[in-house]
Amino acid sequence: MFRPFKFAAAALALACGLSAQAEDKYTVQLKWVPQAQFAGYYVAAAKGYYKAEGLDVTIKPGGPDVSPVQVLAGNQADAVVNWMPDALAAREAGVPLVNIAQIFNRSGLMLTCKKASGVSKPADLKGKTLGVWFGGNEYPFLNWMAKLGFKPDTDIKVLKQGFNVDPLLQNQAACISTMIYNEYWQVIDAGVKESDLVTFFYEDQGVASLEDGLYVLDARLKDPAFVARSAKFLRATLKGWADAVKDPAGAAKIVVAADPSGSATLKVQQRQMENVAKLITTAGTPKLGYLEPAAYERTVKVLLAAGSSPVIKKDPGAAAYTHVVWEAATKK
Repeated sequence: MFRPFKFAAAALALACGLSAQAEDKYTVQLKWVPQAQFAGYYVAAAKGYYKAEGLDVTIKPGGPDVSPVQVLAGNQADAVVNWMPDALAAREAGVPLVNIAQIFNRSGLMLTCKKASGVSKPADLKGKTLGVWFGGNEYPFLNWMAKLGFKPDTDIKVLKQGFNVDPLLQNQAACISTMIYNEYWQVIDAGVKESDLVTFFYEDQGVASLEDGLYVLDARLKDPAFVARSAKFLRATLKGWADAVKDPAGAAKIVVAADPSGSATLKVQQRQMENVAKLITTAGTPKLGYLEPAAYERTVKVLLAAGSSPVIKKDPGAAAYTHVVWEAATKK
């Protein structure tokens, strides 16, 4: 006996199954643990933007022991979130990373100092102990010191700083590395008054380099199918970032829900997202995610001008970035 309802239901189930199977897998490796610094990716996933593009996206959190470059080189991710100094240094060392989109177009990195240490201007850094992040994050600092004419271990003492603010709180260093959206506020939350601090934004010191961008391996861009998948991923990601900047509170809730450790709190993540938004001035414009060639060239010049220890020894030229994926993602 013919049963049209069951037949239709079976056909629908089959169609849904085929649709699910048709979803392309795509993995992105973050630079750090789940937090509002990466809100755009989590928002895109939570709101179904990736699924709408036919993608099954895996967002891999980072951490102090995770190198985005190594993850990409080991083919454990399709794209990674990384800072340009580390990406260009890796490229020169033999891992050909290529920037396909630049989410943050301003730097959030700064040196935060206690006024009580006697620091009020860059010249006062001489003779002081300064906390510095390594693992690829030290490059802007070294550029700045070279510009000031200060040699590490001669004019200043460099303290290899963990990813915390303890050296400043415990007076082990006059200044420490902080991000405007994260560690700076950890100092404030620890009870230090803003009036007792002085900050030096790398952006203001003329040594800022581009931070959170999306990178893939050069060889994979030769595959049209990979470029198409990456364009879908980027299109959905840009929607996620646009929403996150527009609604920091909503983005914070999504980030908190996505953190498996449960350490992310709503108050902290909302504050972080509000500060992250200041670094994405292209949000709400057609230029969101676009790497400006002038900004790239400025970063390269900064990295080449690091005295006797430049981050890179030669200009990689335009081969280190491409607009192909961004153009495919944003074309109407």
